[in-house]
Amino acid sequence: MKHRDIMDINDIQNLIEVKPAVLIYFFNDTCAPCKILRPKVQEMVETDFPNMDFQLVNTEKHTGIAAQFGVFASPTLLVFFEGKEYIRESKNISISELHDKIERIYNMVF
Repeated sequence: MKHRDIMDINDIQNLIEVKPAVLIYFFNDTCAPCKILRPKVQEMVETDFPNMDFQLVNTEKHTGIAAQFGVFASPTLLVFFEGKEYIRESKNISISELHDKIERIYNMVF
């Protein structure tokens, strides 16, 4: 899995443009569901979607990035394929449902 620190909105927009599949996990440090869900999502991506780029964005540190993407709740997951947002999930996220949604598109792209 490829992971790097996001520095600004240009970094993340460039990543979405150049990578065929990107999952962005928006979180904050005071969010208990964020802490519980993050390792499950990360494991899912590593195991089942190895060609997907996984990125973390701390909404407390990067408020501008969160606002630019219309993210106002934590956790929020955005999934992009070939530069387009296909999946947006917030708050109560089912790993199995998320997996199925990603898999449908992932299998067409890869």
